[in-house]
Amino acid sequence: MPYIEAKLSIKLDENQKNELQTKLADAVSSAFSKPAAYIMTNIEDGKSLYMAKKKLEKGAYISIRLVGNASKSACQILTGDICGILSGFGLDASSIYVTYHPVDLWGWNGSMF
Repeated sequence: MPYIEAKLSIKLDENQKNELQTKLADAVSSAFSKPAAYIMTNIEDGKSLYMAKKKLEKGAYISIRLVGNASKSACQILTGDICGILSGFGLDASSIYVTYHPVDLWGWNGSMF
């Protein structure tokens, strides 16, 4: 926990995926004071994403699940950070959605957090 799911319309090579997951995990770790060792990231590239009935050539959907709730201010800062990270991959903030999903029950390593 947390779990970051990134769906991107662009294709990334393995080095870019590594770079992106590191930057996203660092941003989430910082925003929610969670150890990076517990963060899992899933990057799915080359997805067909649409906004306003138009296919996005350079868009992203980022979903973040975390144990318990996060403040709106922490999510606001993290959303800006995520958009900044993705701009480094050629994406514009106006084509990026970020959602946050608090989870009450979360299991790991044979037990519950």
